[in-house]
Amino acid sequence: MSLKENMEALKEELSSEEKFFESAIRTERFVKRYQKPLMAVVAASLLAVAGAIGYQAYTNTKKESSNTALNLLLANPTDTKAEQTLKNDNPKLYDLWKLSRGISQNDVTILEGLKNSQAFGVADIASYESAVIKGDAHALEQYTKQQGALYKDLALLEAAVGDINKGDSKAANEKVALIAENSPLYQVAQSLSHYGVK
Repeated sequence: MSLKENMEALKEELSSEEKFFESAIRTERFVKRYQKPLMAVVAASLLAVAGAIGYQAYTNTKKESSNTALNLLLANPTDTKAEQTLKNDNPKLYDLWKLSRGISQNDVTILEGLKNSQAFGVADIASYESAVIKGDAHALEQYTKQQGALYKDLALLEAAVGDINKGDSKAANEKVALIAENSPLYQVAQSLSHYGVK
Protein backbone atom coordinates (compact mmCIF):
# COMPACT_ATOMS: atom_id res chain seq x y z
CA MET A 1 0.00 0.00 0.00
CA SER A 2 1.38 3.42 -0.94
CA LEU A 3 1.76 6.38 1.35
CA LYS A 4 -0.98 8.17 -0.54
CA GLU A 5 -3.41 5.30 -0.02
CA ASN A 6 -2.49 5.13 3.67
CA MET A 7 -3.14 8.85 4.00
CA GLU A 8 -6.56 8.49 2.29
CA ALA A 9 -7.50 5.61 4.56
CA LEU A 10 -6.39 7.58 7.62
CA LYS A 11 -8.36 10.61 6.42
CA GLU A 12 -11.48 8.49 5.96
CA GLU A 13 -11.06 6.97 9.40
CA LEU A 14 -10.55 10.39 10.98
CA SER A 15 -13.50 11.76 9.03
CA SER A 16 -15.87 8.99 10.22
CA GLU A 17 -14.60 9.40 13.82
CA GLU A 18 -15.14 13.16 13.50
CA LYS A 19 -18.69 12.56 12.25
CA PHE A 20 -19.33 10.17 15.10
CA PHE A 21 -18.08 12.69 17.69
CA GLU A 22 -20.04 15.47 15.99
CA SER A 23 -23.18 13.35 16.13
CA ALA A 24 -22.50 12.48 19.78
CA ILE A 25 -22.02 16.19 20.63
CA ARG A 26 -25.27 17.10 18.84
CA THR A 27 -27.12 14.35 20.72
CA GLU A 28 -25.61 15.51 24.02
CA ARG A 29 -26.62 19.13 23.32
CA PHE A 30 -30.13 18.03 22.34
CA VAL A 31 -30.48 15.96 25.52
CA LYS A 32 -29.12 18.79 27.69
CA ARG A 33 -31.37 21.33 26.01
CA TYR A 34 -34.54 19.22 26.22
CA GLN A 35 -33.69 17.15 29.29
CA LYS A 36 -36.44 18.57 31.50
CA PRO A 37 -39.23 18.25 28.91
CA LEU A 38 -38.05 14.73 28.05
CA MET A 39 -38.00 13.74 31.70
CA ALA A 40 -41.47 15.25 32.13
CA VAL A 41 -42.81 13.21 29.21
CA VAL A 42 -41.27 10.01 30.60
CA ALA A 43 -42.61 10.76 34.09
CA ALA A 44 -46.08 11.55 32.69
CA SER A 45 -46.07 8.29 30.72
CA LEU A 46 -45.08 6.31 33.80
CA LEU A 47 -47.77 8.05 35.85
CA ALA A 48 -50.38 7.29 33.17
CA VAL A 49 -49.42 3.61 33.12
CA ALA A 50 -49.40 3.43 36.94
CA GLY A 51 -52.77 5.24 37.03
CA ALA A 52 -54.29 2.82 34.52
CA ILE A 53 -53.02 -0.18 36.51
CA GLY A 54 -54.31 1.35 39.75
CA TYR A 55 -57.71 2.14 38.22
CA GLN A 56 -58.02 -1.41 36.86
CA ALA A 57 -57.20 -2.84 40.28
CA TYR A 58 -59.74 -0.47 41.89
CA THR A 59 -62.40 -1.47 39.34
CA ASN A 60 -61.72 -5.17 39.87
CA THR A 61 -62.01 -4.72 43.64
CA LYS A 62 -65.36 -2.92 43.21
CA LYS A 63 -66.65 -5.71 40.95
CA GLU A 64 -65.64 -8.40 43.40
CA SER A 65 -67.21 -6.61 46.38
CA SER A 66 -70.44 -5.89 44.48
CA ASN A 67 -70.73 -9.53 43.35
CA THR A 68 -70.19 -10.69 46.91
CA ALA A 69 -72.81 -8.21 48.15
CA LEU A 70 -75.31 -9.38 45.51
CA ASN A 71 -74.82 -13.01 46.50
CA LEU A 72 -75.40 -12.07 50.16
CA LEU A 73 -78.58 -10.20 49.22
CA LEU A 74 -79.89 -13.11 47.16
CA ALA A 75 -79.46 -15.31 50.23
CA ASN A 76 -80.77 -12.67 52.66
CA PRO A 77 -82.59 -9.67 51.13
CA THR A 78 -82.70 -7.89 54.49
CA ASP A 79 -78.88 -7.65 54.77
CA THR A 80 -78.60 -3.84 54.94
CA LYS A 81 -74.80 -3.84 54.96
CA ALA A 82 -74.65 -5.88 51.74
CA GLU A 83 -77.33 -3.64 50.22
CA GLN A 84 -75.33 -0.50 50.99
CA THR A 85 -72.14 -2.07 49.58
CA LEU A 86 -73.92 -3.02 46.36
CA LYS A 87 -75.46 0.44 46.07
CA ASN A 88 -72.06 2.16 46.52
CA ASP A 89 -69.92 -0.19 44.45
CA ASN A 90 -72.25 -0.92 41.53
CA PRO A 91 -75.34 1.33 41.31
CA LYS A 92 -76.59 -0.25 38.07
CA LEU A 93 -76.45 -3.77 39.47
CA TYR A 94 -78.13 -2.43 42.60
CA ASP A 95 -80.98 -1.05 40.48
CA LEU A 96 -81.40 -4.44 38.77
CA TRP A 97 -81.61 -6.12 42.16
CA LYS A 98 -84.17 -3.54 43.35
CA LEU A 99 -86.20 -4.10 40.17
CA SER A 100 -86.36 -7.84 40.83
CA ARG A 101 -87.43 -7.13 44.43
CA GLY A 102 -90.10 -4.66 43.31
CA ILE A 103 -91.55 -7.10 40.79
CA SER A 104 -91.46 -10.14 43.08
CA GLN A 105 -93.15 -8.20 45.90
CA ASN A 106 -95.52 -6.17 43.69
CA ASP A 107 -94.01 -3.12 45.39
CA VAL A 108 -95.04 -0.01 43.46
CA THR A 109 -92.92 2.23 45.72
CA ILE A 110 -89.72 0.41 44.73
CA LEU A 111 -90.70 0.42 41.05
CA GLU A 112 -91.58 4.13 41.08
CA GLY A 113 -88.17 4.83 42.62
CA LEU A 114 -86.46 3.19 39.63
CA LYS A 115 -88.08 5.28 36.90
CA ASN A 116 -84.89 7.37 36.50
CA SER A 117 -82.43 4.48 36.70
CA GLN A 118 -79.40 4.60 34.40
CA ALA A 119 -79.16 0.79 34.19
CA PHE A 120 -80.25 -0.49 30.78
CA GLY A 121 -83.94 -1.40 30.69
CA VAL A 122 -84.58 -0.86 34.41
CA ALA A 123 -86.53 2.41 34.12
CA ASP A 124 -88.51 1.02 31.17
CA ILE A 125 -89.49 -2.24 32.92
CA ALA A 126 -90.20 -0.43 36.20
CA SER A 127 -92.63 1.91 34.40
CA TYR A 128 -94.45 -1.00 32.78
CA GLU A 129 -94.63 -3.14 35.92
CA SER A 130 -95.75 -0.21 38.06
CA ALA A 131 -98.61 0.60 35.66
CA VAL A 132 -99.72 -3.06 35.57
CA ILE A 133 -99.60 -3.54 39.35
CA LYS A 134 -101.56 -0.31 39.95
CA GLY A 135 -104.00 -1.16 37.16
CA ASP A 136 -103.36 2.35 35.83
CA ALA A 137 -104.78 2.32 32.29
CA HIS A 138 -103.55 5.86 31.58
CA ALA A 139 -99.96 5.04 32.67
CA LEU A 140 -100.08 1.85 30.59
CA GLU A 141 -101.23 3.78 27.53
CA GLN A 142 -98.51 6.39 28.07
CA TYR A 143 -95.99 3.55 28.27
CA THR A 144 -97.08 2.22 24.86
CA LYS A 145 -96.24 5.62 23.36
CA GLN A 146 -92.67 5.67 24.68
CA GLN A 147 -89.97 5.43 22.01
CA GLY A 148 -88.38 1.95 22.13
CA ALA A 149 -90.53 0.65 24.99
CA LEU A 150 -89.38 -2.93 25.67
CA TYR A 151 -92.83 -4.27 26.56
CA LYS A 152 -94.84 -2.12 24.17
CA ASP A 153 -96.79 -4.98 22.57
CA LEU A 154 -97.49 -6.60 25.92
CA ALA A 155 -98.70 -3.25 27.25
CA LEU A 156 -100.95 -2.88 24.21
CA LEU A 157 -102.48 -6.30 24.96
CA GLU A 158 -102.92 -5.38 28.65
CA ALA A 159 -104.60 -2.12 27.66
CA ALA A 160 -106.82 -3.90 25.11
CA VAL A 161 -107.96 -6.39 27.77
CA GLY A 162 -108.72 -3.44 30.05
CA ASP A 163 -110.81 -1.86 27.28
CA ILE A 164 -112.68 -5.15 26.72
CA ASN A 165 -113.46 -5.34 30.43
CA LYS A 166 -114.87 -1.81 30.24
CA GLY A 167 -116.94 -2.76 27.18
CA ASP A 168 -114.99 -0.51 24.81
CA SER A 169 -114.33 -2.93 21.92
CA LYS A 170 -113.47 -0.12 19.49
CA ALA A 171 -110.56 1.10 21.64
CA ALA A 172 -109.48 -2.53 22.20
CA ASN A 173 -109.42 -3.17 18.42
CA GLU A 174 -107.36 -0.04 17.84
CA LYS A 175 -104.75 -1.16 20.35
CA VAL A 176 -104.57 -4.73 19.04
CA ALA A 177 -104.15 -3.40 15.49
CA LEU A 178 -100.93 -1.62 16.56
CA ILE A 179 -99.17 -4.94 17.19
CA ALA A 180 -97.00 -5.70 14.15
CA GLU A 181 -96.99 -9.04 12.30
CA ASN A 182 -93.34 -9.66 13.23
CA SER A 183 -94.13 -9.35 16.95
CA PRO A 184 -94.01 -12.55 19.04
CA LEU A 185 -97.41 -11.46 20.42
CA TYR A 186 -99.06 -11.05 17.01
CA GLN A 187 -100.88 -14.42 17.16
CA VAL A 188 -102.12 -13.67 20.68
CA ALA A 189 -103.32 -10.26 19.46
CA GLN A 190 -105.13 -11.90 16.54
CA SER A 191 -106.80 -14.40 18.85
CA LEU A 192 -107.87 -11.63 21.20
CA SER A 193 -109.17 -9.64 18.26
CA HIS A 194 -111.08 -12.64 16.90
CA TYR A 195 -112.48 -14.10 20.12
CA GLY A 196 -112.37 -11.31 22.66
CA VAL A 197 -113.19 -8.15 20.75
CA LYS A 198 -116.63 -8.07 19.16
